[in-house]
Amino acid sequence: MISFGSNILNNLDAATSREWLETNGLGGFASSTIIGLNTRRYHGLLVAATKPPVGRVVLLSKLEETLIINGKRFDLSANQYPGVVDPRGFEFQTGFRLDPCPIFAYEVSGLHLEKSIFMVQGKNTTVIDYQLQGNILGAASLEIRPLVAFRDYHSTTHENDALNPSVETSERLTTIKPYGDLPALHFAHTKCELETKGFWYRRFQYAIERERGLDFEEDLFSPFLMRFDLFPQSRLRILSSTEDPTLLLDSKPAYGRSTGGDELIATLTTAADQFIVARGRGKTIIAGYHWFGDWGRDTMIALPGLMLTTKRYEEAKSVLLEFAKYVDKGMLPNRFPDAGETAEYNTVDATLWFFQAIRALLKHTNQYDFVRDSLFPVLKVIIDWHVRGTRYNIHVDHDGLLESGEPGVQLTWMDAKVGDLVITPRNGKPVEIQALWYNALRVMEHLAEKYDDPDHEMYGAMADKARQGFNQLFWNETASCLYDVVNGNERDASVRPNQVIALSLEYPLVSGDRARQVMEVIERELLTPRGLRTLSPQDLQYRGRYEGDGAHRDSVYHQGTVWPWLIGPYFSAYAKTFGKDQAKVVLSNWLADFRQHLLEACVGQVSEILDGDAPHAPKGCVAQAWSVAEILRAADEILV
Repeated sequence: MISFGSNILNNLDAATSREWLETNGLGGFASSTIIGLNTRRYHGLLVAATKPPVGRVVLLSKLEETLIINGKRFDLSANQYPGVVDPRGFEFQTGFRLDPCPIFAYEVSGLHLEKSIFMVQGKNTTVIDYQLQGNILGAASLEIRPLVAFRDYHSTTHENDALNPSVETSERLTTIKPYGDLPALHFAHTKCELETKGFWYRRFQYAIERERGLDFEEDLFSPFLMRFDLFPQSRLRILSSTEDPTLLLDSKPAYGRSTGGDELIATLTTAADQFIVARGRGKTIIAGYHWFGDWGRDTMIALPGLMLTTKRYEEAKSVLLEFAKYVDKGMLPNRFPDAGETAEYNTVDATLWFFQAIRALLKHTNQYDFVRDSLFPVLKVIIDWHVRGTRYNIHVDHDGLLESGEPGVQLTWMDAKVGDLVITPRNGKPVEIQALWYNALRVMEHLAEKYDDPDHEMYGAMADKARQGFNQLFWNETASCLYDVVNGNERDASVRPNQVIALSLEYPLVSGDRARQVMEVIERELLTPRGLRTLSPQDLQYRGRYEGDGAHRDSVYHQGTVWPWLIGPYFSAYAKTFGKDQAKVVLSNWLADFRQHLLEACVGQVSEILDGDAPHAPKGCVAQAWSVAEILRAADEILV
């Protein structure tokens, strides 16, 4: 169980640097800090996915809570206004824990009050429960005032005359619909006294958005107040939903924290659940919270760790089928935008990771009939398009390697741009793309032979040619490692982690002494206690801090930042190079240090990135799918 006491909770800086996350399996979520002080525009108690898994809107931002004991008022919430935090309810907070959902504990005048928050799976619904423990000497009540935003989760809202303040009430149901183009919000609640006079709270400030150079101030509207009388052992429930919540009043958390075995692995297994969401009738994987949708590349990299190591085989098959429907001109979508349904295809590697996800499914389930009937024809079409050429100049070159790229377009995972400026230009033949292409051909050779397809010899010959071409082009004798990109006569000698993928996949392109030399370079220049750096600190382009406004952050996104997901390929390559027994010892030691990260940033989750320089502060998305997935996959592969 992850828990914090008053030493953290009563320290404003320590408490607001830690966040919690609940999700609903639709792409919607609830999230804030462990003291309930919102520091992001993405924080809220009900961020609904109106077009699952996207179309996300912040409906219910928070609840203002006041405990009244014998006429004396004790505010339990906390807000940042210009120059002041008010109220300071965290000073009454004695505990926070995940058990299985976020639980907040308060001590006021001898009363012990616990609040828990969870979301109903498959519904845009958040449940907030309160339980009172201990005796009450005199009269006590709890006032709760909802604060609503009703806006896109990438923006902020401000006081306006367009808002409809009217409230519809019945005995245990209260409904508001502030704007005609957004869904109504229903509140089901235990019996209370209701006051329907509404007003605006002005100038909430979100510290993290200010750090990110974004709009950080917001006004929120309070449509009504609920007042509950308290008695010994009182239990109160408020259920906020976009649909009739009275049908959901008896809801319970749909999952429990994983138990048994290693505590870190159990926590990450629970974390994995939060990324698996609905897309239509199928499933997909949210790349990261709070702001990412489902990306083809992230989904295929994350699928083995999130779904196969956790034995969610049917859901894995659903994801593969769902993405297979969108294959176009031999390419998987890079992403599905928040607005609209038109998929974007600007990626060279998402399609190749698709082969790896299918290979992993077969390794775990041996379901060759499923792959033959549903996916193998799609894979053949993909290979054919890559051979004859598809979007963005993606094609097989004369040496059997995969070439790609056009000016101003980023097709690999190192895809940052500032305006029209490409930060890490990787046109030509990026190293990891060749490894993925070679492995895709070996997968096709294996499947074609398994299915008595006459093309199996062709795939094998193509793979042999690619391997030969790779080893002729990519070895950097001077640096004792691999070039990052080969583009015609140009060789990019930047020491980056992409080369580890040439060693880590099922069919390595590099082995023996060369593999050992590559691993020594990576360990010396890229390995950190949180993952691999994206660029060696010895490089003049290295930037050790990810900070500033959007343009500055994008300019350093892959110029030294640490990415935890890369630790998966690193340890797979380590096991292939030095043996599984030695890898088991090294990985166990690395994980022992990594445990601390689960108590920082989003507790129980793994961040997207961290600073390249020590102490490697967490940055970017607070919960990233492939970060969780690749640690789980490597642990399952090596430690089991």
